[in-house]
Parts: sequence; structure tokens; C-alpha cells
Amino acid sequence: MSVVAHQDISDAVALPPAAELDDVLRHASPAEVIGAALKIVGRDQLALVSSFGTESAALLKVMADVDPAIPVIFLDTGWLFQETLDYRDTLTRRLRLADVRSIKPLEETLSREDPDKELWFSDPDACCRIRKVEPLARALRPFSAWINGRKRFQGGARADIAVVEQDGTRLKFNPFAHVSREEIEAIYKSAGLPPHPLAAKGFLSVGCMPCTSRTSPDEETRAGRWRGRAKTECGIHTTATS
Repeated sequence: MSVVAHQDISDAVALPPAAELDDVLRHASPAEVIGAALKIVGRDQLALVSSFGTESAALLKVMADVDPAIPVIFLDTGWLFQETLDYRDTLTRRLRLADVRSIKPLEETLSREDPDKELWFSDPDACCRIRKVEPLARALRPFSAWINGRKRFQGGARADIAVVEQDGTRLKFNPFAHVSREEIEAIYKSAGLPPHPLAAKGFLSVGCMPCTSRTSPDEETRAGRWRGRAKTECGIHTTATS
């Protein structure tokens, strides 16, 4: 795994308005959305952010078919299941992903703000901030656009997401916004993609160990995240990255 270079974009890229792109791409296939993003900003300015979770292989497969050298950012929070780390390595090899960057929170930040590793319980928003939001902002500095795997069927704040959004100074592409669960299953089946090791154990959405639980069939996909709390997002999709 390579480590992302922590540098700012040297030359600002003139980007078209997100709303205009969304009008054009709102009915496009995931591959068409990724291809458009690649054409608009170029590979050096585009990154895909993946949790290597239970549905991640589908988006990574589509991306790899378009261009397997698009940088992939993976947030290694320090609280991930070993199964997720192993799945990252499995998919990287299987899909021949050329540039997977595992990003960790800064040790000095962890020592200062979470020395006892109990922040996830006392203040989960702060825990997500130092382990996910801040590392992602740091990792995205060289890029002018990013791709993620949110889907409307996941419910909650994701029910009405656009295909293209403005994220601070960056464009954010959601190629799977209007894709159904059945279509994702079809991608897994046709490509013979391995499932996340925890999927068979009842985990429909997998994040950090302390804040992830099993989900029953009648619940929304992300019901097992931060169970019992009002929190539904880690913050990387609700806080501008620039």
C-alpha cells in the first residue's frame, strides 16, 4: 500500500458546476459517471474513497473496468475489523487496483484527543472527526474531485443524493446513487466478486468495531451503525472536505 502525499493542489482546476453535471449524468450508468469524472478532471485529480465494506466491491469493480489506476483512498481508523483489512487486500489483488492508499489518523492527534481510546463512547462525533473526517481532508488535498459509493436505497440522509454534488471546492461523484440493491448483487454475481467476510454473519454495513452491529432483514442497510444513537453518518459526507 502506498501512502498519500500530503500536498495541496498546485494549480486550481476550472470545474464545471455540479448542478450542470448532475443534469447530464443523473441517468447515466456508474461506468459512464466514472468515465465522465475521469475525462473532466483527469486521473491525477480524481480519487475514489472506499471503506472496503459490504457493498464496496461492486463500485471498485466498475472503477477497475474504467481505469484500475485511479487512486483509491481507504481510511484505516485504527478501529476496523481485521476482516475489513483482509478484504481490502483481497480486492486490491483481485481487481488489480494499482494505487490503494491507506490513510491513518495522526498519532499526535490520537494521543492528545483520545489517549484512552474511549472517545467512540463518550463523543462518537469527535471520534469520527479525528479518525475519518480529518484524515480524509488531508488525503484529498491533491485532488479536485472524488468518487464514493453512497446509494439512495441506504435511506436516511442518503435517500435523495444527487449523482454529482459540490463538496467545498471539489466535485463529488456518486455513481451508484440510483443503483438498486439487486443491481449491486448482479455485479457481484456476474464478476464473481467475493463478499465481505462479515456479510454472512449479519453485518449489512460495516464500519468501526465499537460502532457496528448486526442488522436484521427488516431494517435499513445502515441500521447497525451507531445503534441506539441519533448519529447516522460519520461526517465525511456531511462536512465539506475543503
